Amino acid sequence: MESFTLIEQAAQYFKGTATPAPARVVEALLEAEKTARQTRFRPQFEELVGTWRLCLITGTKRARERAGIALGAGRYLPRWVKICISFQPAAIADLDPTIIAGRVENCVEIGALKLSLSGPTKWWRDRNLLAFDFTQINVQLFGKTLYNGKIRGGEEKEANFYSERIGKQAFFAYFYTSKTAIAARGKGGGLALWARDNG
Repeated sequence: MESFTLIEQAAQYFKGTATPAPARVVEALLEAEKTARQTRFRPQFEELVGTWRLCLITGTKRARERAGIALGAGRYLPRWVKICISFQPAAIADLDPTIIAGRVENCVEIGALKLSLSGPTKWWRDRNLLAFDFTQINVQLFGKTLYNGKIRGGEEKEANFYSERIGKQAFFAYFYTSKTAIAARGKGGGLALWARDNG
């Protein structure tokens, strides 16, 4: 499909190759999302495992409505900012068999400064939803840890995470996965595209 081809081309953004205009990529993402709904696309958690670099985003639905901006106003992230998300499986006892437990780390690197937020995730086997919460923070400068600890209330939030309803949690609804790219819609309505990061 042409939409899949455009998404894969956009995922090459950080390699410095020619990439489609953001508006075309957003259209391709919307088409891929529509196709995923029609075909009842159900990716596996294993397809998300690894590290992915954020390359294109749109604003959230609320922000767009407030600013009067159309959904098509997507944008590539600057190449000098590195924002990555990593997923790994986790073993949690007595968990609902329809859910797969995992861990997430969201890392932002600007020059020598590195900020990481991490926490638990849960993936519904029969849906395309991944709920998550950030409960821990790590700050490094030139590779030296300046701070590492729980976010305020993080210990309690992590303890209650797997029993809490998804309506109270942040989540991504994934509608596109490949070996080189993943795409999702966030709870706020924004779209995001990540490319696999190989270091």
